[in-house]
Amino acid sequence: MSVFADLGRHPGWPVRLGPLQVRAGTVELRGPRLFDGGKWSRLRIRDRAYLEQWEPTAPEGWDERNATLSWPAQWSSLRGMARRGTTLPFMILVDGEVAGQITVGNIVRGSLLSAWIGYWVAADRAGGGVATAAVALLTDHAFRGAGLHRLEATVRPENGASIRVLTKSGYREEGLFKRYLDVAGQWRDHLCFALTTEEVPDGLVRRLVARGEARLP
Repeated sequence: MSVFADLGRHPGWPVRLGPLQVRAGTVELRGPRLFDGGKWSRLRIRDRAYLEQWEPTAPEGWDERNATLSWPAQWSSLRGMARRGTTLPFMILVDGEVAGQITVGNIVRGSLLSAWIGYWVAADRAGGGVATAAVALLTDHAFRGAGLHRLEATVRPENGASIRVLTKSGYREEGLFKRYLDVAGQWRDHLCFALTTEEVPDGLVRRLVARGEARLP
């Protein structure tokens, strides 16, 4: 058993990332907490029409899956997976307030060192650079702090906003997954985007800062 397992810790976890200043405010990433449930639920219920069209179908229904009472079980699951080293889950904060989530999941080590990255941002924070900043912060950490080699993200072809976030961040399109995921009650095609650590030797945050799209406070 590794020293990380002995301590209940794994490479890259736990950690707080940021801050990074963008148009919408100051973006930071931290691990989920039990008391996040109320704000998390309010955002998810409020933004159902904005989020549900892009996320996996909820068999139990959107309101039930995103109710405050469902958060403790989700939080416990995320914390457990983080401790086992299979997931890096974060809340996205803007000016100290919860504004979304971003996760590196299905971490496979050994000769693969790969995982996926996924995120959502509250509707009233969209378009202000929040998602791009969060992706940059976590991608850099996944490659450097967690020692991963490759990250991939899947997105519906209709989701132009998310595609712009990924392409601005340097992720490249690799192909189309046909009928890949059940979203809004139907099996939907998804584009696959990916990035490896060799492609961003100086990191995505430095790239955003150099382009004037973000700054370090």
